[in-house]
Amino acid sequence: MRVNKINWDKIGRVTDPGRYRCFFGYLTVTPDDLDVWARYPDATFTLVTKTADEQSVGEEYRLGAFDIGNPEQ
Repeated sequence: MRVNKINWDKIGRVTDPGRYRCFFGYLTVTPDDLDVWARYPDATFTLVTKTADEQSVGEEYRLGAFDIGNPEQ
């Protein structure tokens, strides 16, 4: 199984929560996601496919677990 990850740079360092068109489909970014990126700008999130009842048209994703890497560097 392939795990897709994304960082803040890949979605243009968005600053507002919302639904964004990306190269892989649509991504919903929450205020909590943005809080993580504000504190850890290099964090990577796992992309999670939204469930059928959450989806509208096209590929829909949200951000799942994140990795902050090694913040001591």
